[in-house]
Amino acid sequence: MSFEMTKGLFKYDFTDQHAILGIPLDAEFNDIRKRYMKIARRLHSDTCSFESQADKDWANQFLSKVVNPAYNKFSKESDRKEYSLLLAAIGKRVVKEQAKMQIESEAAKQLATAQNWEEAYKTAVSKLALKQYESVKETQEAINQISELNMVYLLRKERGIATPPPPPPTDDKRLKKTDPPTPTPTPTPTPIQVTQPRPDSPAEPYCRRAQGFMDSKSYAKAILELKEGVKRDPKYSKAHAMLAMCYVEQNQATMAKLEMNKALASNPEEPTALEVKKKLEQASAKAKKGDDKPGFFASLFGGKKK
Repeated sequence: MSFEMTKGLFKYDFTDQHAILGIPLDAEFNDIRKRYMKIARRLHSDTCSFESQADKDWANQFLSKVVNPAYNKFSKESDRKEYSLLLAAIGKRVVKEQAKMQIESEAAKQLATAQNWEEAYKTAVSKLALKQYESVKETQEAINQISELNMVYLLRKERGIATPPPPPPTDDKRLKKTDPPTPTPTPTPTPIQVTQPRPDSPAEPYCRRAQGFMDSKSYAKAILELKEGVKRDPKYSKAHAMLAMCYVEQNQATMAKLEMNKALASNPEEPTALEVKKKLEQASAKAKKGDDKPGFFASLFGGKKK
């Protein structure tokens, strides 16, 4: 039996596990697990409702050879991280090779020009996923179409990460072309550029997911999310500050101080970074007084061992 998929991200010698499972690229693991269980019930030989025996055989083979390996790619945190890095590299390749990109499905063509493209992407994936495993004929075609949507999504996402062009000069309608040029004023010192929290930052979704992990004290998982976030927006002070707080909670003072400094360099008033700074200073004071047992704070700030 042939299970070859040839469109979308599959063209880049990449197995699009998200397309196989019919989930968006930013799907949480719980959603991935629920989707897999639904597909498994649909295709498993004991519960498959396909009419012909040939279709049932195909479904059982597709489950074991395609769907199960796709889900296994997400079942371990280390595998998810590796897959995310590979997906990010594919996104950059899509941008580089966009001149020769071919889009066949109508849904992907609409996504390429949609204004609210992130919402349009999720809606289109959900619509295709509804009928993805209704029949043998529809399955591979739906996977190919979802992978095309993923390809266009990555293209638009990577474009969005790019540095925006400078704002156009102010158009003062009171001036005429014949007016003499206005004398250049004496330059004043340039104020420090402060990066304020931006809800539209590409790092913000990672911060939201990380906050959930932090609330449940899963700091290692939060750190993975935040590291991905700062890759997409290296100057986003909120992400660096949250990273610093995670490192404080994990007793990694050196890393906490490094991320805190990055956050304050972008925004000297970043509240979480200032809170981390306060915690580090308090730990330093205790270490110097010898109140705490020797530990990572003591070694960082010069505390003496008893």
